[in-house]
Amino acid sequence: MTVFNNNRFSKAVNIPNPLYQSLKGRYFVGQTEHIRFAAGINAWGGLVNPYKSDVNLFVNTFTITNHSNQPFEAEIWFNSIPIEKPMISNNVTPANTAILPFPKPEVKIAYAEFVKEIPRKGVMAFRRIVPPKSTLASDEDGKFIFPPGGSFIILLVSPNNEIIQAEVAFGWFEKNIRE
Repeated sequence: MTVFNNNRFSKAVNIPNPLYQSLKGRYFVGQTEHIRFAAGINAWGGLVNPYKSDVNLFVNTFTITNHSNQPFEAEIWFNSIPIEKPMISNNVTPANTAILPFPKPEVKIAYAEFVKEIPRKGVMAFRRIVPPKSTLASDEDGKFIFPPGGSFIILLVSPNNEIIQAEVAFGWFEKNIRE
């Protein structure tokens, strides 16, 4: 008598959501250029979801790299209006480069350096201290979600007179709001 019958079993595989999103061509990674700030004049880098994007932005990961010998504070802002004149990073790629043509993100990585203002509107959700000569990494599993017109901004706060050089990187996925 056979108790174990292979014909009654089916294989099931669980994959992490970021991998699933990458397989679908909806996961993107990228970073700002080097951004500078000093003497009470700040900088920022962030993900900006255009008003007409038709996608929700899911922030999965972010990193802040500090090239200086001084620690600094990073303020994480939800849905603020980008300040000063932001530049748009070209350092963006789909995580899945096996899909041709490459998927193009709707969300933009924007940044600005030597910023005198603080973000307008939105909410400063939390702060992080970025140690000297290090990279601070945060894995958020896509739980921060922003609709068209929303943003996820990281304000880099200058601690003193030293010019600090840093960059901010992101991993995110996008999902059409009609799905």
